[in-house]
Amino acid sequence: MYFLKSISDDVRSSQTVFKNHSKMKQHVLGALFGSIAAVLQSAGGFLPGVGYFISPFATAPILFCSILSLPLGIMSYILTNLLLLILQPSELIVFPFTTGLLGLGIGLAFTFFRKRLSIIVTGAVILTLGIISLLYIFQFPVLGPAVPNSFSFLTTIGIFVFAILYNWIWVGISLIIFKRIKKL
Repeated sequence: MYFLKSISDDVRSSQTVFKNHSKMKQHVLGALFGSIAAVLQSAGGFLPGVGYFISPFATAPILFCSILSLPLGIMSYILTNLLLLILQPSELIVFPFTTGLLGLGIGLAFTFFRKRLSIIVTGAVILTLGIISLLYIFQFPVLGPAVPNSFSFLTTIGIFVFAILYNWIWVGISLIIFKRIKKL
């Protein structure tokens, strides 16, 4: 079955090759990915309308850094938050709990798990916890005014189902990219 198959060794081999690079190269790559994530996340504020379709791609740089090296992914995540504080402070509440947390969560899952299902579910749980934190703890209407700020089990289930589908897409994209990187 598709979900119970182990991920390929492309990710593991990329992690091994990445660890052989110097610390300076690793930090430069992390800083580059962090700045790309900040620009992509702030696109919603700089380009109203079309920018909201660009900002979900801020997950990709954090995800790839986290897959290559979890400490580097955390560094990129923190750097992106600091850059967003300067570039687009209004995005600073959304990124740490949704887009950035998703990249860290999937990277963490790639580090510890080998089965697709466990990677997808781990990322979905982390994303769901981030969205629920924004909705119910901070009372920030991240899903718009249609979703009430009071706790709803049905809303939570809906968020989790969405998170599973969204993570499935991101895991598939990242595996395709790592296969293509291996061919280079």
